[in-house]
Amino acid sequence: MTSVEDVQAQPGVPESEAPESTTTVVVAAVANLGIAVAKAVAGVISGSSAMLSEAAHSVADTVTEVLLLTALKRSEKPADEDHPLGYGAERYLWAMFAAVATFVGGAVFSVYDGIHTLVHGEELGDPLVSYIVLGVSFLLEGYSLRTGVRQVRGEAARLKAPVRHYLRHTPDTAVKAVVMEDSAALVGLLVAAGGLLGGQLTGSGVYDGIASILIGVLLVYVAWELGRSNANLLIGRPLPKQMRAAVREELLSVPHIVGVLELTTLLQGPKEILIAAKIDFRDVSTAEEIEWACEEAEEQLRERFPAIRRVYLDPTPGPDQIRPDQSRPAAPSR
Repeated sequence: MTSVEDVQAQPGVPESEAPESTTTVVVAAVANLGIAVAKAVAGVISGSSAMLSEAAHSVADTVTEVLLLTALKRSEKPADEDHPLGYGAERYLWAMFAAVATFVGGAVFSVYDGIHTLVHGEELGDPLVSYIVLGVSFLLEGYSLRTGVRQVRGEAARLKAPVRHYLRHTPDTAVKAVVMEDSAALVGLLVAAGGLLGGQLTGSGVYDGIASILIGVLLVYVAWELGRSNANLLIGRPLPKQMRAAVREELLSVPHIVGVLELTTLLQGPKEILIAAKIDFRDVSTAEEIEWACEEAEEQLRERFPAIRRVYLDPTPGPDQIRPDQSRPAAPSR
């Protein structure tokens, strides 16, 4: 099975699929903004803690999408003198902010509001408006999720990898965030509906408070997963073993290269890969032959893996080689 990170490195895959990711995020942002307003109005009318928690959830999702759009745009900036390796990793920084927004804006408020309802109770109003808003929200969130899932399935199909495996390992965390948040939103809507129904049948706000807390716990999980994924990529994640082996194989196929002593790979973005290696060249190779071998190695790597943007090769003596000045007899002491 092809590695997930290999999707951008396959020949024939477009150099940039940012428009597709941007469309997915924009659809989610517009849907969440409208849903947030509707939920807030319904929550005030019905007095439902769960509905207000869902409104906070949608507000957090909207902020998240705005941050993800910022991440997509800023990470596309070309390298400059101040940032010679480019801005690809900046998308993960903004995505981390998005995870924090989900936690603070959604999870903390939901848990607090749920506990407040359990302790102090609440006066329940007419739930009809809330049910209508929940139904419309479910349709809008479902459409947004469908857009994200369509992109994920398309990417996974190129890899011949399961969708779940792709979501777990993809370096395109913007799409992962949309799919996870929309999935959590659908679950949250069902939980909120359950809380409303429980309160309507029993006349108690306990069920509504419990629903609010459950929504908060769900958002904690989403924030944790997104934060962990982006932190790993922000710190620096290498290519998978299968692709590292392919890079090593490609280097060894170049004339004059007899060994790859050390290989460092780094994902700088969904479509940006850095390769650095210590290379052992043939002892009889001339300086000119080594220079052209380095050029050929870079060309072969870029041809096989178009996502490779930077290649740094360091000619290094092998472990059995002796430094020339150490092989000569020591001069007699005077």
